[in-house]
Amino acid sequence: MALRWIPFDGWPSRDSPSTDSPSRAVSPLGGWPTLSGVLARVRSAAVHGIEAYPVDVEVDVGRGLPAFHIVGLPDPAVQEARERVRAAIRNAGYDVPPRRITVNLAPADLHKAGSSFDLPMAVGVLMATGQARLRRIEETMLLGELSLDGTLRAVTGTLPVALAAVRGGMASLIVPEPNGAEAAVVEGLRVHAARTLGQVLGHLADVDALPPRPTPPFDPTPGVEDDVDFRDLKGQLAARRALEVAAAGGHNLLLIGPPGTGKTMLARRLPTILPPLTWSEAIEVTQIYSAAGLLREPSGLLRRRPFRSPHHTASSGAMVGGGVLPRPGEVTLAHRGVLFLDELPEFHRDVLEVLRQPLEDRVVTVARVQSTVVFPAAFMLVAAMNPCPCGYRGDAQRECLCTPLQLTRYLTRISGPLLDRIDLHVEVPRIAAAELTSYPAGDSSTQIRARVVRARAIQRERLHADRVHRAEQRDRREGEGSGAAAVCNAELSPRQMRRCCRLGKEEETFLRGAIERLGLSARAHDRVLRVARTIADLEDRDAIGAAHLAEAIQYRLFDRPHRPEA
Repeated sequence: MALRWIPFDGWPSRDSPSTDSPSRAVSPLGGWPTLSGVLARVRSAAVHGIEAYPVDVEVDVGRGLPAFHIVGLPDPAVQEARERVRAAIRNAGYDVPPRRITVNLAPADLHKAGSSFDLPMAVGVLMATGQARLRRIEETMLLGELSLDGTLRAVTGTLPVALAAVRGGMASLIVPEPNGAEAAVVEGLRVHAARTLGQVLGHLADVDALPPRPTPPFDPTPGVEDDVDFRDLKGQLAARRALEVAAAGGHNLLLIGPPGTGKTMLARRLPTILPPLTWSEAIEVTQIYSAAGLLREPSGLLRRRPFRSPHHTASSGAMVGGGVLPRPGEVTLAHRGVLFLDELPEFHRDVLEVLRQPLEDRVVTVARVQSTVVFPAAFMLVAAMNPCPCGYRGDAQRECLCTPLQLTRYLTRISGPLLDRIDLHVEVPRIAAAELTSYPAGDSSTQIRARVVRARAIQRERLHADRVHRAEQRDRREGEGSGAAAVCNAELSPRQMRRCCRLGKEEETFLRGAIERLGLSARAHDRVLRVARTIADLEDRDAIGAAHLAEAIQYRLFDRPHRPEA
C-alpha cells in the first residue's frame, strides 16, 4: 500500500477552529500562531533557603516533532508540570498545539524546585501560541500551582517571593487565592489573588481586572491563651523568677529537677511573658515559616512568638537544617521565639553539639557542594532534665538508685561548652504538699509580661544610645562591629558589655571573689554580667549592684563547688 504525503497548510484562523476539537472555542484574547517560532517571557521567582530570587520563564514554540521540554535545572516536581500545564490549558478552554515547546527557567545554573512555576509556564505557552495578548505581563510576577481543571492551588514561599518582587521593582504579583493574605503583608506591591487560570488571563488582558488585596492590620498585642498562664502554676517561686529574668534579657535557661515538678509547664508558659513581636520580627518569622511550608495563619502574618519542641530522636540535620536544597531546621523555626529541649541528656551528643554555633552567633550556616545558605537562629534555648537517670537524686522523699558510674555517664552527655552557653541553671525541686493542695497564687502572664516589656524598653534605649555613641567615634576606632543585631542583653557583644555593664569597685571585688571560688570560665563571666544587667533592668537601676551579681551567680548551678555532678 503506497503512502500519500499530505501537505500541512498551517494552523486554522480564528474563524475556522481545529477540527480535532470542534467543541473548543478560540480564545477571545488572541489568535492562532503562524509557523515561525514565537518566544514569550513571564516573570516568576524561586525560593532558596528562606530568600527568593527572580526567575524568567521563557517559552519558545517552534518547528519540529511535538514535544514539551523544560530546561534550567528543574527538579522532578517542575518536570511534572508539563502534564499539569497541558491538562489545565485544555480544560480551561484553550489548546496546546502539537509543536515543539521549550520552557527555559533562567538563570539556568540555579536549581528550581516546587510546583509554583505551573502558572507562569501556562501563561507563557498561551502567549507563545498566540492565544493570549497580555498588556500587564511585563510589570507582573506570577506564582501558583495548577490543578488539572485550571484552578490554582496554594504554594509555599509566597512571602519571600513577594519581598523579592518589591526588591526587583515589580508593580504587582498574582498568587492563588489561599496565598493572597500572606503576600498582601508586603507594602509597596499590588497583590492580586486568583482562583483560576482564566481569571489570571482576564486580569492581564484588562478584560476583567482582579481587585488588589489590602494590607492586613497588624496587632502587636497578642492575647494570652486561656489554658496557658503563669497563674496556673503552684509553688516554684524561684523558677518563676528565673523565667522572668530569662524573658527580660533573652537568656538561655536550663531547668533541673525530678519528674513531675513542673519543668515542662514552666517552659510552655515562657512565650506568654515574652514581648509581642514587632512588625519586622513578624515579617522575619513569617518568611521562615512560609519558605518551610509551615505557615497556617489565616491572616497571613504570624503574631505569636514560635515555640518549638522537637523530640529527642531528632537528627542534627533536623535541628539545624539541611537537604539537597537546604531547608530551615528547628533552630531557625524557633527564630525570635523559644526552642524547648525536654529531657536534654536523651538527645544525641552530636545533635547537642551542633547547637553551639547558633547559640553563639545567632545564625546557622548550612554548606553544600552547590551553595551555602545562612539561616537566622536568634532563639532562646530552654532545656529541661532530671538530676540523674532515675530522676530522684537529691529528692527528700524518694531514694536515688543510680550508681556513680550511671550518674557520670548521664551528666557527661551534656558537654561543658554547651553548658557554658546556657545563662541560667535553675533547680526545680519537688512541690510541698501544702502548696500542691492550695489554690494557685502568683502573678499572671499579663502582669509578668508588663515587667518584661518595661525591661526590654530600657535595653533598647541603652543599645540605641550606644550605637549613636559608636557612630560618633567610628572614625577613631578600628575593627568596631556595628552591633545592630543586638536587641536585648543576651545579645550584647564584648564591646557593648564593657560600656553597658560597668561595675563599681565593690562589685568588681565581689565578682572577682566569685570567679576564684567557682572557677568560672571567661564565657561564664560574661553570662553572669549579662544576667546581672537584666536583673538591674527589671528593678530599673542604672548601675549593677552586688545583689544583682549574687542573684546572677546563684543561677550558675553547674559552676558551684557542690554542683550536681559532684
